[in-house]
Amino acid sequence: MHPRFFYLIATITLFLIEVLIATTLKHYTFIRATVGDLLVVILIYCFMKIWYPFEAKKLAIGVFIFAVMIEISQYFHLANLLHLHGIGRIILGTNFSFQDIAMYAFGCWIAYWGDKRLQRY
Repeated sequence: MHPRFFYLIATITLFLIEVLIATTLKHYTFIRATVGDLLVVILIYCFMKIWYPFEAKKLAIGVFIFAVMIEISQYFHLANLLHLHGIGRIILGTNFSFQDIAMYAFGCWIAYWGDKRLQRY
């Protein structure tokens, strides 16, 4: 299987899981807050690999920095300052958490590790 096709399938699958978490499992705080954060950085990583064969370590670090920047924007209540509503508010988020940053780091490590293993084949 071509790597880009693998990442396309992974991106679609992860996106559907994230939608499931956001809609059906939204009342399960652990799943929404922990598993959702872990999966979202893997989703972004896979999405980026569809378009360009980034070096795994650089992409993992880049995705982590991006996720932390979004988290920092939550600390400063950027969604409120921009008067965001609906999907914009959901994407940007509103609650800062150090646990989220830890989950982003773990998710980026998983994406990196998985990518390195995939490159062996």
